[in-house]
This record gives sequence, structure tokens and C-alpha cells, in this order.
Amino acid sequence: MAANVDRPYALSPIQSIVSFLTFVGECGMIIADAIRRAPRRPFEIRETMNQMAFIGVASVPIVTLTGFFSGAVLSLYLSQFLGQYGATNFVGATVGLTVTREVGPVIAGIMVAARCGSAMAAQIGSMAVTEQIDALKMLSVHPTNYLIIPRILAGLLMLPVLSMVCMWSGVVGGLLVAITERISYATFIHSVQQFVKPEDFVKGMIKTPCFGLIVAVVACQQGLRTKEGAVGVGRATTNTVVIGMVLIYIANFLLARAMY
Repeated sequence: MAANVDRPYALSPIQSIVSFLTFVGECGMIIADAIRRAPRRPFEIRETMNQMAFIGVASVPIVTLTGFFSGAVLSLYLSQFLGQYGATNFVGATVGLTVTREVGPVIAGIMVAARCGSAMAAQIGSMAVTEQIDALKMLSVHPTNYLIIPRILAGLLMLPVLSMVCMWSGVVGGLLVAITERISYATFIHSVQQFVKPEDFVKGMIKTPCFGLIVAVVACQQGLRTKEGAVGVGRATTNTVVIGMVLIYIANFLLARAMY
């Protein structure tokens, strides 16, 4: 009995390769179908706005909180370390560059993957196992137009906004902690203004639509292939969070490598 339970999770190398190629192919088909059907009616504007509110507005508190404390702990370490060498003038620059280039975009992507990606996969997966997607087809409502395109558009449009919020909160968190470490407000702000250039902010923002696309496509792919009832929904939710986070880190490295 134990062997039967563990069998789905113990994949052979060939099964792992087949599963990986299947995942890539399904994601590619989802993106291609979304691009092909995006200009076609009906345009699900209401659903798109709902997804934008869910991904964007509802995620602001958690993104702000995580960004704030990420910048705060970074400033805490830097203030103590650079203070040993009399280089506290560079605390603001280091915090600003790290937050705008890496922490802001990545934290925003990770939070959306954990909060929204899992919810989207659970919603679509529940529809798949209860045959609601088949019911949409019977009503001449294409699942791509109703389920996939609104989520992809919301991810592409809202991740840059959340990234900007995370950058701002991270710098504020770093500033407040730096003040507690006896670094003046003027010194911190002057360091940020001197070393953080507009292109650092822009390049950080450029990453985020890619992260939004990853979260939306992985959530839709895992949701659409859900089977086995509640167990399958739970598995799809877990897979969405894990795969989405891993792909965000990989994409972040590749984009950083190309930009910098």
C-alpha cells in the first residue's frame, strides 16, 4: 500500500524529462492561444478588472510589508558592517541599488506567486474537476478568453505597480533603520540620489512583466490540468507556488545577466 501511495511522487529520469517537456509545451500552447485570441471578441473587461484588483490592489499591503522589512534588515546589516570602516555614506546607495534592482521586483513577484498564483490555480482547478470549464464551452464561452487572458493581462499590468510600491517601501524601511543607527536623513538621501540612477529603477521595472507572465501562465497551466478532485486541486496549488517561485528566480538571474 505504501508503494502505491509513493509511486506518483517517485518519477524516473525519463518520466521527469517527459513531465518537464509536457509542462513547457502546455505553457507554450497557453501563451500562443492567448496571443491568438486576445484581439477577438468577446473582451472580458469586467473579469480583467477583477483580476487586476485581486492581483494589484489586494496585494499592496503584503508587498509593502515585506518590502519594508527587507529594506530594513538590509540597512541594519550594512550600517553595522560599513560603520566599521567609516563608510556609512554608502549605506543609502547600497540599499537603494539593491532594492531597485533586485529586492523590489523579486519580492513583488514572489508575493504574487504565493498569494495570487495559488488562488488562481485553485479556482481554475476547481472549475476543471467539477466540469465547469466544459460548461463554459457549451455556452460558447471560450476558456482562454474568460479565464486565461484576463489573468495574463492583470499580471503584466499589475506587477510593475507592485514592484514600484515594494521599491518605495524598501527604501523607507532602510532609511528608518539607518536613522536608528545614527546615520542622518540627509546622508542617506544624498547617497541614494548620488548613486541610484533612473536606469536602475527602469531596469528593475522591466523585469516585472516577465514575472507576472510566469505567475499567470503557471497558475493557468496547473489549474487546467487538474484532476482527481480535491487532492488534485491541492497538488496544483502547491505546484503553482513552487514552480512559479523557481522560475521567477531563474528569470531574474537571466534578466540581470542580460541587463547588467
